[in-house]
Amino acid sequence: MNREAAAGTRGLMNIVRFASGHRMARLARTLLVGFATALCGVVLALTPLGTAFERALGLDWLFTMRGPTSPPPEVVVVAIDSTTGRALALPKLPRDWPRTIHAELVQRLAERNVGVIVFDMDFSRAKSDHEDAMFAKAIAEANRVVLFEWLAGRKERVYDATGADGGWIWVEEKLSPTPPLAGAAKAVGPFPLPKLGKMAFEFWAFKSSAGDAATTAAIALQLHAMDMYDQWLAVLKEADAPRLQELPMNAAELNDPSHVQHLMLTLRRSFQEDPALLQKVGRILDQRYGRQPSSAERRLIEALAALYAGPDHEYLNFYGPPGTIRTIPYQALLANEGEAGAERVGDLTDKVVFVGYSDLYDPDQPDRFYTVFTGSDGIDLSGVEIMATAFANLLTQRTVWPSDAGVTALCVLCFGLAVGVAVYLLPAMVSVPSAFALTGVYAALVQWRFNDADLWLPLAIPALVQLPLALLIGLMGQYLLERGKERQIARAISYYLPENIVRDLTEKRIDPDSVNKVVFGTCLATDMSGFTTLAESKSPKELASFMNEYFDALAQGLKRHAVDITEFHADTIMCAWTAPERSPAVCRKAALAAIEVSEAIEQFAREHGSMRLNVRIGLQDGHFYLGHTGGGGHFAYSILGDTANTAARLESLNRHLGTHVLAAESVAGEVDDLLVRPLGSFRLMGKADPTSVVEILGKRGGASADQLALCAQYADALAAFRSKKWSVAAGLFEAILEHFADDGPSRFYLRRCKHYAADGPPQDEPTVIQMEEK
Repeated sequence: MNREAAAGTRGLMNIVRFASGHRMARLARTLLVGFATALCGVVLALTPLGTAFERALGLDWLFTMRGPTSPPPEVVVVAIDSTTGRALALPKLPRDWPRTIHAELVQRLAERNVGVIVFDMDFSRAKSDHEDAMFAKAIAEANRVVLFEWLAGRKERVYDATGADGGWIWVEEKLSPTPPLAGAAKAVGPFPLPKLGKMAFEFWAFKSSAGDAATTAAIALQLHAMDMYDQWLAVLKEADAPRLQELPMNAAELNDPSHVQHLMLTLRRSFQEDPALLQKVGRILDQRYGRQPSSAERRLIEALAALYAGPDHEYLNFYGPPGTIRTIPYQALLANEGEAGAERVGDLTDKVVFVGYSDLYDPDQPDRFYTVFTGSDGIDLSGVEIMATAFANLLTQRTVWPSDAGVTALCVLCFGLAVGVAVYLLPAMVSVPSAFALTGVYAALVQWRFNDADLWLPLAIPALVQLPLALLIGLMGQYLLERGKERQIARAISYYLPENIVRDLTEKRIDPDSVNKVVFGTCLATDMSGFTTLAESKSPKELASFMNEYFDALAQGLKRHAVDITEFHADTIMCAWTAPERSPAVCRKAALAAIEVSEAIEQFAREHGSMRLNVRIGLQDGHFYLGHTGGGGHFAYSILGDTANTAARLESLNRHLGTHVLAAESVAGEVDDLLVRPLGSFRLMGKADPTSVVEILGKRGGASADQLALCAQYADALAAFRSKKWSVAAGLFEAILEHFADDGPSRFYLRRCKHYAADGPPQDEPTVIQMEEK
């Protein structure tokens, strides 16, 4: 089968494929888009960049949507702010205060039966012996004070045994309170914060780089539960915990600050050595207290077990903006009953009190950290409130719990797959709102788990990376798919409609009826001689294959001369070159195409030696109709009008004249470089007006001497005929046939001349040839 036929067949096959197989193909592409979206999210989520992205945006969003929540009543902040120094007639900065003022504060808190006092203040610099002694005495008598110690970190170069440079290591050095104060304290511990810029997200419970030292928040929890030390120890014994022999037998033995750190380090090692110890403790508590978590004793023991079995550092579960944790001004505790501010103290029995700088009004306060709850006024969360928050999180076991890598990957994978499939599979008008709705549902589920169980699932990556990516890939894919379908359909239609019409219909979305129009142009008609005989000698399939090859040979020349419309009907072709108004260009293109088509048919006949094919082409210019014709819902894009009809009559006239390419004189008159032979006036069958007909012999530049001689002699003979000199004309036509025996027009006119000489010419216009048949 030839190229045109094969292309047309492929076009039809592609349309069928789109109609029958596009579902499977689109499903495959849909899954590909879903997996691409999911994979991008998973890869990002499992990298440090993804973690930082989720921490900065996802976690921020979860806290914002959850809003403030109530902290446990056991925790209180005693705040030093910018007004405290003035209220106590002291310098503004606490470092310049006498330590006797802190001694008085400890005494007042002890009188109010607080459970634990934690100072978030630096006491590493010694002051007067009297001040330190007074403060140490108050601390010792209270027997519940935890002091803060700095961890000073620095890089230090190391060398090997040979003195060679071994690189750098990170060294942390403890800067403890002065010996009198440290010796009097119940415990001493650091509270470093893993800080990113000015933001705080996590806290250390045990500082691994400082020998697993317990931090002040963890120490506060252990001391808060010290009244139940015997019950705690009994549970550990029943659970057969390791290192029990290293633990003190009762709380009274913890009479030195180092004892508390040793106790906590031992318990930490015990839980690390027996990973199942936490579950054992849980089963024992179920047996002792039942499954109801109402017992305060049980909650404390569970909190201790979770602390020692938990990670070194955990994510802070902020309760709200600064001041959400109950905050009492420092000076209010030193006020006497009846004085201003004393009424703000309230009941502090068994409370864990954190003392430090916390200003709820001054955005320039020291020791501050930006959090999600930093307000428009710029007030950040203070270090002491973060320390209190860490203790409260440990007490209630409500630290933020980030999902592990497997759960994170699964969430991102499922979301990416779902949103990618939704965006690509559904129509664009539905897919976009569906994708946003799906994201909303996912975000609501993530928020619910965060609010209910403090579980931090990925949110920023699905909402801010995967959703836009899915929309981009999915909608672009849909666009490209639709464009591909349009191109495929346009290609298939282009085998039946002109390319400009196909382009208008598919790209400009014009009304199909708007392509119906009347235009100026030149029509070319051609027919295959001997088609009936050929059809009898071949099977239908063989005939179709042969005709496709024949039409392909003709179509190449037509296409090279930019034909606008081509119609194939059985063994005939009708085509046209068009222009909005009369144009010599369309006549020239048609005439040159006719010459090339004539040569192509001759070449085709030579290639099929057993076939005898005569070239017959007719050309006529004028206005004609282009558009849909038909009925019953089935139409064809056709050329209609007298111009097309005349071209077809001229094509048939070739059979009578023995010529190959005939054209109306108006066509050839527009082309200067053609070799043409005027053949006279003919009243074609079915037409009222005569047509001046010329024969196109080829291009003038390639004309032979015989052709030029024939044209000259024929012109003389035709002039005699038009002068009604029948005998003279007959003699001239006979002379032509003596040299050009196969010249059909001379033979045709010779017969006419003899007929007119013998029987007389017709009375009406004898020089116009009246055709009685096609």
